[in-house]
Amino acid sequence: MSAFELTSEAPSSGPAQPTPLERAFYARDTLEIARDLLGCRLVVECDGERLVGRITETEGYLGFADTACHSSHGRTPRTEVMFGPPGYAYVYLIYGIHDMLNLVVGPEDDPCAVLIRAIEPLEGEASMIAHRRGKKGRELANGPGKLTQALGITKARFNRHDVCLGEGLWVEPGERFDDADVVTGPRIGIDYAEPEHRDAPWRFLVKRRK
Repeated sequence: MSAFELTSEAPSSGPAQPTPLERAFYARDTLEIARDLLGCRLVVECDGERLVGRITETEGYLGFADTACHSSHGRTPRTEVMFGPPGYAYVYLIYGIHDMLNLVVGPEDDPCAVLIRAIEPLEGEASMIAHRRGKKGRELANGPGKLTQALGITKARFNRHDVCLGEGLWVEPGERFDDADVVTGPRIGIDYAEPEHRDAPWRFLVKRRK
């Protein structure tokens, strides 16, 4: 269990106030953060509306020591944000189609990140469905490209964004899942990585609820 305590204030009757996770949350071990993000609320301000999803799946990427990590090849214009302070968004485009949301973690110059792979809708579900052109249920946001489309997250808008500000895009404390409710396993879509990294159990997934 993580030593980092997540706290969340009780909801009030007024408008929701941003309560972003502090930078200290992101300045820790990559795999601890990937685990601790499960149950947290991913929040996006989109067209004047607050869209919120509970994080249910993540993957940790461990910088220089991980051949599946973009930054393992060195500092480039694309990966520059990963070498900076923790608590920033690293958003990249895959296949020229799908935006992928990562959160930079760990100390500066140790370029690690956590990929957000899936969410469950909590607020603004109708808008998410519209963004996904009618997709709903499990298909709404059960993949990294699906959730960014549902929430309106794009590289153009959010790459290098400070997620600790509580503006535009941020993460708030939420539900803490017991270890018995969490599954770990190999990450997805990293066939190019060395076997020890390709097979490492650095993917964290909340068991599907009945």
